[in-house]
This record gives sequence, C-alpha cells and structure tokens, in this order.
Amino acid sequence: MRMRFGEMLLIMSLVTMLGLVPLASGQASAIDSSSKLMIHAFKSGLFSGLADNHEIEAPISDGTVDEGALRVRFVVDAGRMKVLDSKLSEGKRKQVQDRMQGPEVLDSAHFTKIAFESTKVERADQGALRVEGRLSLHGMTRPITVSVRTENGHYVGTTTLSQREFGISPISIAGGTVKVKDELKIEFDIKTNAQSAGK
Repeated sequence: MRMRFGEMLLIMSLVTMLGLVPLASGQASAIDSSSKLMIHAFKSGLFSGLADNHEIEAPISDGTVDEGALRVRFVVDAGRMKVLDSKLSEGKRKQVQDRMQGPEVLDSAHFTKIAFESTKVERADQGALRVEGRLSLHGMTRPITVSVRTENGHYVGTTTLSQREFGISPISIAGGTVKVKDELKIEFDIKTNAQSAGK
C-alpha cells in the first residue's frame, strides 16, 4: 500500500519533533554549591593609604548552565554575602559587613536577591566566551558583559560594574578623603553538578 503524502508529512513532522525534544529540555545543569563568586572593592581618595581594599564572597544560591542552548542564569542571596578581609580585626570586619548589608550599600533587607541571566553568548578563540546578560541588583536591572574561559571543566572569568549604575553611592568618609571606588571587580569560578559528578 502506498503511503499518502499527508501521512508521510505527518510522520516526518513527528520524527522531527521527537528528535528535537532532547535539545529543548534536559540540557541545563545546576550550578554546584562549591562555585565561587568574589567581589573586590578598592580604596581611593587622598588618605586611601589609611583605608582597606575589601574582598567579599557572594555564594550562588541557585543557577543553571545550559551548554547546548548557550544560556546561564544564577541567583545570589544578598544576605549571605560575606566580607573576608583577613587583615581586619573581627570587630572592624563586622563594621564593614554591617555597612555593606545596610541601607547605604546593598540594603539586603529590602533587596534580598541578586540575579544574572544571559541574553547572548558568543564563542571566541581558545574556548573563550563573551557573555552578555542582565544583572538585577539593588532593585535595578542593567546590561553587563562577562568574559569567560573554561579551565579544567570550570567556567572562570571576570567583569566590572559601576555601583552608581545600580543606584548605590560608593562609601565615602572623612569628607571624601577616604572612599571606595565606584568600579567593582567581579571574579568567578563556576562548575556544574554534572561536572562534579564526572570527576
């Protein structure tokens, strides 16, 4: 019996749809909890020698990497961000921590989450990636670009962002003679649960 053209078209459509299912779902891997995101804030001002640079750990509470679709998203719990400054006394470090979490900077009581979601990913030479996306911080969402490379199965990279673009005024004390620079440097080392399981 000869197959009708309509039946053939229907079967071909079904085969095509079934073939696309694995590509449309099941490709995203959860970001492993051991992944690290570090924020570096640098001092400036006339008496900056009396101040300290700050290193802040920002744990990723949720996120996925979809290599097939070239997409990434993650969420940071602002309340869990931690000042690491090893050179500071415990009391001084707590002061910096409280100020960072307070209304002058993160205001984490009102803006509890920091979120990033990619909008475009381009492959470059030697496994490098240029990731464009939108970062939501302090109640504002702005576009940022992140440079990423792969190292031993990890996604490692860096970017910079302006505090003022997210409605945050850099901390300034002593009449501005000691202050924190507007630009922050962000470094990250991300791996997925799939990568961890493959070790």
